[in-house]
Amino acid sequence: MEKIWLQSYPPGVPQDIDPGQYSSLAQLLEESFRKNATQPFSVCMERWMSYRQLDELSAALGAWLQRLGLEPDARVAIMLPNVPQFAVTMAAILRAGYTCVNVNPLYTARELEHQLKDSGATAIVVLENFAHTLEEVIERTQVKHVVLTAFGDLLGPWYGRWLTFAIRHLAKMVPPFKLPLTDGRTVTAFRKALGEGSHLTLKPSQANLDSIAFLQYTGGTTGLSKGAVLTHRNIVAAILQAEAWFTPALDRVGNVRETNSIAALPLYHIFALTLCFLAIRWGSHMTLVPNPRDIGKFIEVLKRRPFHMLPAVNTLFNALLQHPQFRTVDFSHLCISQAGGMAASEGTAKHWQEVTGCAMVEGWGMSETCAIGTNNPVTTTKFSGTIGLPLPGVEIAIKDDDGKSLPIGASGEICIRGPNVMTGYYRQAEETAKAFTADGYMRTGDIGIMDAQGYTKIVDRKKDMILVSGFNVFPSELENVISLCDGVLECAVIGVPDAKQGEAIKVYVVRSDPTLSEDDVAKYCAQNLTGYKHPKYIEFRDELPKSNVGKILRRELRAGK
Repeated sequence: MEKIWLQSYPPGVPQDIDPGQYSSLAQLLEESFRKNATQPFSVCMERWMSYRQLDELSAALGAWLQRLGLEPDARVAIMLPNVPQFAVTMAAILRAGYTCVNVNPLYTARELEHQLKDSGATAIVVLENFAHTLEEVIERTQVKHVVLTAFGDLLGPWYGRWLTFAIRHLAKMVPPFKLPLTDGRTVTAFRKALGEGSHLTLKPSQANLDSIAFLQYTGGTTGLSKGAVLTHRNIVAAILQAEAWFTPALDRVGNVRETNSIAALPLYHIFALTLCFLAIRWGSHMTLVPNPRDIGKFIEVLKRRPFHMLPAVNTLFNALLQHPQFRTVDFSHLCISQAGGMAASEGTAKHWQEVTGCAMVEGWGMSETCAIGTNNPVTTTKFSGTIGLPLPGVEIAIKDDDGKSLPIGASGEICIRGPNVMTGYYRQAEETAKAFTADGYMRTGDIGIMDAQGYTKIVDRKKDMILVSGFNVFPSELENVISLCDGVLECAVIGVPDAKQGEAIKVYVVRSDPTLSEDDVAKYCAQNLTGYKHPKYIEFRDELPKSNVGKILRRELRAGK
């Protein structure tokens, strides 16, 4: 297929990248640690960590893990929010030659049990706030070694201890737990593991580019979550692709090492994880935001020092815009407002640019592609309404159900291939076979159209399509239009059974103006949407169900939640 999108690449962006310049992620990490030893790596609650500290702490924890005698391909789970322990643990696992299994700390016991059993994880590093969930399931998993960390463990000897005490005893945010020590199971304090590991020598990783670096579990929107097998090559490729694409927007920073990236999205999520690795590649630093749902405190963090990159999902951008203090933030250094993880709405994008002066740049990717896929040029000055162009080394094809590529302008399934695309789903050969076409493209389940300039527009996911009297209606189109209605804060559209039409359209609306009525929304839809796209039902809600990374969950609305 002709790569028509290359004609639209910004100046200076390469057509391809070479992940072969590294032998593994461990080499990339250690090279950055040597080059950037004196540079700051992260700041969390005004406590800083340098690259030298990240190097020393991760080497100590990695050596300690090696002393446990884990198998060479052992899976080690990480159940942590955005605290300094996350990067230390992740780097330790990779440098020790093991596989990271990212776990959402807010998982229910059922979800946690599934992921631990499916991955076969034999060790886990967990924040004590979530240990009670682990207690419920650990005896039904293969986990033999637990490393237990407190919130303040890496936030300084005095402040860290005070913070841990306050979280445990004042805020009472650590539910009681008792992890069983039967069958040879061990439970070790994080700081103790670091102390013991500091007297050990980290043996060089034997991993190569084809070794598994991460088992990144999907959101499970079509059933039980599946582990996307991401190799060292996949992650290295994604880092280099992101670097090639984002660097042009940071010219005015001068030195990319001076870039301050806001890490408000959870690092266990592939979107934030890839940008974390990008910061390490650059030798720049991240501002860790453990609880972005506290918008007031989040804004206080933004006001403390200049920031240059702000990745977020549409709902987080929206929440910031609604806070009265947001306009007091200095946006003069903001170079990239990167939207991803869910569709960005035109209404939010327009408002964001009006307030910040920085255009919202939408991209698209999946856990299965290391978050990399397509992105709008980061030098753009306005919201495009598309998901942009394939990144260097990525190929996008629009295909029909038989895997045949469709012509420009035709609607079909977005399929992707490139060095960042997973090798398959962990221990699920049948699911893996279904995920790929005969010519090696991965089926994404997203329906889209590519134009003559190589820009792709998502119409919707296959499973979310609504069939109204034989007409295909895509919820994302309606949501984008309705989000521009005065008085609408956010909205979600689903199909509901209808005796006459097969399905009817129902829209759930969260109001920014309490006087907005059903009639107002209906009139707006009549003015802006063709007849068969008009919602039959309009329901106002105080909030919409969302995942832990802020995605609106249409499946819960369909289930009546």
